[in-house]
Amino acid sequence: MLVFRYIAFHYIRYFLIILAALSAFMVGFDFMENGANLPDSANLVMIYVVYKTFYAVDMLLPLALVFGMIATKVLLIRSNALVAFYSIGYSKNDVLKPFVLVSVMVISIYVALHATSAFARANEYATNIEKSSSYLRPTSNLFFTYENKFIFFGKLFPLQQRATDVRVFEIDESNLKSLVVAKSAYYKDDYWHVPKAHVMRKPDQISFDGQGIEIEERETLSILKGFKPKILDQVYEGKVNYTIMDAVDALFLLTDQNVNIDRIKSALYKTFLNPLFVPSLIIIIFFFVPISQRFLNITIFSFGAILATLMTWAVLFILSELSFNKAIPSELGIVLPVLLLFFVAVWQWARNSTPSKPKNHT
Repeated sequence: MLVFRYIAFHYIRYFLIILAALSAFMVGFDFMENGANLPDSANLVMIYVVYKTFYAVDMLLPLALVFGMIATKVLLIRSNALVAFYSIGYSKNDVLKPFVLVSVMVISIYVALHATSAFARANEYATNIEKSSSYLRPTSNLFFTYENKFIFFGKLFPLQQRATDVRVFEIDESNLKSLVVAKSAYYKDDYWHVPKAHVMRKPDQISFDGQGIEIEERETLSILKGFKPKILDQVYEGKVNYTIMDAVDALFLLTDQNVNIDRIKSALYKTFLNPLFVPSLIIIIFFFVPISQRFLNITIFSFGAILATLMTWAVLFILSELSFNKAIPSELGIVLPVLLLFFVAVWQWARNSTPSKPKNHT
């Protein structure tokens, strides 16, 4: 237990230092590049920096976990602590467990943070501040289909849960049945409510002697059950920065609506599965680390481990982007590489498992 606390303490310390350094570098470089384009408002600049920091943490936290393990292992080797641990009866798996458990705990918190809009959509909010001096911009000219209806929103305000310039076309076998026109609509109690709606109904056949177009004035009209504003904003604008609940809601709502849900699946896979490459990579790299400086040049090993980590992260990032852009299936671009790393890590752990010797110490 003493060794576990010792290794976990140094691992967490190095992880936090590396994460802070990488995030500061990324945010500082971005600010130097885009600072001139930011609005002349100290509050908005501060909010921009905060959102960019969230985005940097989102991007770099998995890398910092692996780099923290490498730095901690180098510390143990150079201080001869690793040799001491093995000499008093600790096995490689005993030394590895703190790295795996701490990384899994941090990854769990990291995944949970994606349930919040501030973290999951941080880069989108920062970009909005840069372009329009507001972290939320209305979505314009939104046209989509739902339950055999074609809906047009001139502007959608997801945060206020309202829309303006509303048109709803009801189609039956390629024939226009009715048209709803309204100046605004708002979302409440799982429905979109359209006040003061003009409803125009077209008969199946229009003739001079027959029935013509019916026009009805409705005080209120309820449509689009369960279609949350954030789902509209994310799915039909082609955005990929979903919160967990938004992605789950959209997945269940749109499965039977003939809407392509590949991006939604990719977003969920990236949130839940992609970070799991971290404990797998930690296990794989761990067993290649020498126990003493006499067996291998630590500097060369550190460089090789960091380079391998960056290459693995870059390949996973490229595959996830290809999945988001529908170039390859998300199961092939996100799920398969993570599973391969996981199986290699399990095999590596099992191959190096040895029973621990009795320990007569506290």
